[in-house]
Amino acid sequence: MKKIFFICILLLYGLASYAKHIAGGELFYQYLGPGSSANTSSFKITLRLFRDCNSTGPLLQDEQVTVGVYENNNLIKSVFLPIQGPVTSISLNTSRIACLIGSVSVCYEIGIYSSTIELVNNTVGYTLSRLGCCRVDGISNLIAPSRNVGSNYTTQIPGLALLNGKGNSSPQFNLKDTALVCARNRFSLDFGATDPDGDGLVYSFCDGFTAPNSSNNIPPPPTLSLTTLPYGSGFSGTNPLGTNVKINPQTGVISGIAPDPGQYVVSVCIAEMRNGIVISTHRKDFILKVQSCDLIAATMAQDIVNCKDYTIYFENQSTSPAIQSYLWSFGDPSNSTSTAPTVTFTYKDTGTYTARLQVTGPNGCTGADSAQVRIYPGFFPAFGVNGSCFLNPYQFKDSTKASYGAVNNWLWNFGDRTTTKDTSTLQNPIYKYSAAFNATVTLIVGSSKGCVDTLQKVIKIPDKPFIDLPFRDTLICSIDSLPLLVNSQGVITWSPNTNIINPNTANPIVFPKDTTTYYVTVNNNGCVNNDSVKVNVLNYITVTIGRDTTICKTDSIQLVPVSHALSYKWFPATGLSNSAVKYPRAAPLANTRYTVQANLGKCQATDSVFIKVIPYPQAFAGNDTIICFGSKAQLNGSIIGSSFKWSPSNILISPNTLHPLAAPSKSMPFILMVYDTLGCPKPGIDSVWIAVIPPIVINVGRDTIVVENQPLQLNAIVSNADNISYRWVPPTGLNNAGIENPIATLSGIDSITYNVMATNAIGCSGYNSIKVKIFKGAPEIYVPSAFTPNKDGLNDIIKPIPVGIKQLHYFNIYNRWGQMIFSTSEIGKGWDGLLNGIKQPPGTYVYLTEGIDYAGKPLLRKGTFVLID
Repeated sequence: MKKIFFICILLLYGLASYAKHIAGGELFYQYLGPGSSANTSSFKITLRLFRDCNSTGPLLQDEQVTVGVYENNNLIKSVFLPIQGPVTSISLNTSRIACLIGSVSVCYEIGIYSSTIELVNNTVGYTLSRLGCCRVDGISNLIAPSRNVGSNYTTQIPGLALLNGKGNSSPQFNLKDTALVCARNRFSLDFGATDPDGDGLVYSFCDGFTAPNSSNNIPPPPTLSLTTLPYGSGFSGTNPLGTNVKINPQTGVISGIAPDPGQYVVSVCIAEMRNGIVISTHRKDFILKVQSCDLIAATMAQDIVNCKDYTIYFENQSTSPAIQSYLWSFGDPSNSTSTAPTVTFTYKDTGTYTARLQVTGPNGCTGADSAQVRIYPGFFPAFGVNGSCFLNPYQFKDSTKASYGAVNNWLWNFGDRTTTKDTSTLQNPIYKYSAAFNATVTLIVGSSKGCVDTLQKVIKIPDKPFIDLPFRDTLICSIDSLPLLVNSQGVITWSPNTNIINPNTANPIVFPKDTTTYYVTVNNNGCVNNDSVKVNVLNYITVTIGRDTTICKTDSIQLVPVSHALSYKWFPATGLSNSAVKYPRAAPLANTRYTVQANLGKCQATDSVFIKVIPYPQAFAGNDTIICFGSKAQLNGSIIGSSFKWSPSNILISPNTLHPLAAPSKSMPFILMVYDTLGCPKPGIDSVWIAVIPPIVINVGRDTIVVENQPLQLNAIVSNADNISYRWVPPTGLNNAGIENPIATLSGIDSITYNVMATNAIGCSGYNSIKVKIFKGAPEIYVPSAFTPNKDGLNDIIKPIPVGIKQLHYFNIYNRWGQMIFSTSEIGKGWDGLLNGIKQPPGTYVYLTEGIDYAGKPLLRKGTFVLID
């Protein structure tokens, strides 16, 4: 026999605060029979309250329970419910739960309060409500801070309109509240109920209600107000434990993966159904405590059914990390087994099998479970619907197919947004909507083999029958007839009944002699809709294409006839995009006369147009060419035509000739357009591309100073061209005047200017020069004796002047207090008289500098200079 662990859901409350003591409650009633007065019924009303055994709040014996009876949300009676007998208690013996990790306890006191009442039989029924306080502070699924949150326990007594004269007792939830749920562990909690009348029960999570203030034993207010609890982010009445926990709508079993430790308010609603119709909604409200515990157990799904294929995914629903080993058996004829934590197993045939799981944990702890596995593929849910509009009932028909067993249970939700009583358990129910809208209809269907599937369809519920007309405005000739077509369901009538054959069908034939509007009426069981078709009538037609025209050869032209005709035929078809449309494009390669035959039924007209085809004038702009920046290019054009034009003409010399000179500053095209006088209105066009090589830029550095016989490295750097040849002039003192980086060694002269020319492979050249001064002496670092940083452009910066120095180690400047106020190792860089942006005072400053001469010897110099304001 299957063994189930119902893991750790604890209906605990009880913090040390006034009246914060109720762990849950249920308000229910029992029908006792006819009342003592005519047209009345007698009921026993009962409230069952739960209190945490460890609560420090008020005792259940002290509860003053008053229930309000409401008709159409208006209070008609208040009923005091005295306590019945002593308060009892229930508890969970955790010592019997093998392999439980963690210290937990579950204990509740239960108080029963009841009284009898007689109510007048009405059609709308009654709502019972008991207000109270308070729920525990810090409820995990409510908006923080959740303090002094009240409760409102309700149930419904259906009216005579739903009961057909028979009494009704509400369902009662089974008393299985001593269950244990461990955080982030899989659990299962039986929250089922029984119904004394044998009515169908459908379970769901729903919104819990709060009381309007935080006082306990609140008297019923004059008007019933159901205020929803303030659920926090990620939670709602339909998801009170998060998205990983669900409730079985048929059994009431709550299962899934428990959320983090905490206290959660949960409300479960029961839709009580009789003859496929919801007659009332019953509910129970409770506080759920999820605890920090773990359980080594083997827990398989209660019912494993596959109605799609033969493969089942097995996993232990107890997810304790302390489990050390697994042993699965699948109940198949081959006695297959597996030791993996999870298994995907494929059965070879249909049937019902018994699968088993055994797990082991530390200290010899073991757990075992079994489950029936039913393999019956071939279950296909389907349904159809037939209806006209919301004024009439819609017939729903189940067409589910099952290859094995029989389809034997149905739960319909008709998606009516105006009511909660839009459900049925019949196979083929009938439902009438209250308004026109798009309804999402849901069918949950099952079979005798345990197959269950869900199908949804969006059904359009119109306010009138659908009418589909292929056209609503048309044209015929007076000697023709016309079939009218309508796509709809119901009784169809056309009017006026003039010049019409079969006016009460979906496809009458009309033959009006004058323009007439025909009206169609569709009546589908009282749902009525109307539409119309206007038939315009002509006694004859004409067609006009327009004047003859000329086009350039290879061009096309749109032919645009003017006519009321509905069909056209052009001939010849040569050069036409489509010879059977009203507006074809014509692209003849030779002179052509096109004739159009236009028809409106039996009425016909013709016209023609002559298209003259003239070749394009021809332009030849010449070959593309390449020139150097600053050079000119000779253009060589030729034409077949009567006139021409170059563009752009503003950078051409002699643009009115076929051979102008072009002097562009960048690469660009020059366009030659040719015209003629033969009739082609468009020019012939050709272009020539002139590619301009950008100017070659040479960087040879700044003018410099050397001492006699000091080797000087010259460098000509070209960054915007490749394949460059170089020439330095004069060659005096150069080791090679034809390379980019010759070495100059000079003596016997005071200065020399070297000019360098860089030429690319095309012959474009660039130029630059450098001046070299020659000192007749040893290498030296010169520093001026004074400077005037007044920003007049003269002597504004003091800097070292190295002669025969290849590297400057440093140039440091100090004020009279010995503070270094400037330093650089970059030749050519100096001081502007500022320190951190502040102008320094006039006076004497000390410098210290060191460099390496061209022979590699260090050179150290120090001295003073004067800053003159």
